[in-house]
Amino acid sequence: MDKFFQKFPFIDNVLKGVGQIMLQENRWTGLLFIIGIFLGSWQGGVAVLLSTAVGTFTAMKLKYDKAEIDAGLYGFSAALVGVALAFVFQATILIWILIIIGSALASVIQHFFIKRKIPVFTFPFIIVTWVCIFVLHHFTQIPPSDMLAAPAGNVDYDDFLTCTNGFGEVIFQGGVLSGIIFFLAVFINSPAAALYGFAGSVLGAYLSHINGESIDKIHMGLFGFNAVLSAITFSGFKKKDGIWVLVAVVITVAIDDFLVDNNVLDIVGGVLTFPFVVGTWITLLIQKLFVKH
Repeated sequence: MDKFFQKFPFIDNVLKGVGQIMLQENRWTGLLFIIGIFLGSWQGGVAVLLSTAVGTFTAMKLKYDKAEIDAGLYGFSAALVGVALAFVFQATILIWILIIIGSALASVIQHFFIKRKIPVFTFPFIIVTWVCIFVLHHFTQIPPSDMLAAPAGNVDYDDFLTCTNGFGEVIFQGGVLSGIIFFLAVFINSPAAALYGFAGSVLGAYLSHINGESIDKIHMGLFGFNAVLSAITFSGFKKKDGIWVLVAVVITVAIDDFLVDNNVLDIVGGVLTFPFVVGTWITLLIQKLFVKH
């Protein structure tokens, strides 16, 4: 298989770009993510392939660093833009056009921060998606997608599935099978990241429950996916890694619950992965202050 990917490096870059959604530079992780998304909807599957390809192609045409492209760093924010727009809106021609434009723009914004060595994670996805959702909601009549319009029902209250649902919601997938596949996809590349992510989802659900959040939304993973990403970011094999995971998850969940409770970002489509990004920035800042002392 290595020879195949050497012959078709663009496919390898796209797969790694999808894998980088959960900070995994692994083609097989990316492939499993794509399978899990297709299980949720074919539109989402096509959107993630198209958007990641566009983001990667944009980076190549603009002659960004080859090593960064090969690592998938210009694919993951673009991938999330595609999945988000396909999840929120019905797949009209305008939506597909915006997926292409938004993915290219996400790649450019990602490069702006990478060149300045600023760890922005999924922030380019957040910016592009917020703008697109705001504009589409206020200036078009495009109806919501079937997935978004469908009433929440048959929520599984199994504690294990609640935590794997946290993995699924990172890429807008509410299906039980997709969540399990995403967990396994991370596990094959980094068992530590997967297990810390699972623990982050557990803690996120527990803290949100204590805070009085909707039990249905908790079990759907809506209060766990940002915690999953924060936990994966700081995962490792040292004892201090566990401490930083705990700090990051607690801060992320606190930000998440506050924003949701106060409807702060409803006008632009919700919190997305913003709590993860801000929670991780704060934790990195605390790390720097801690190391200096």
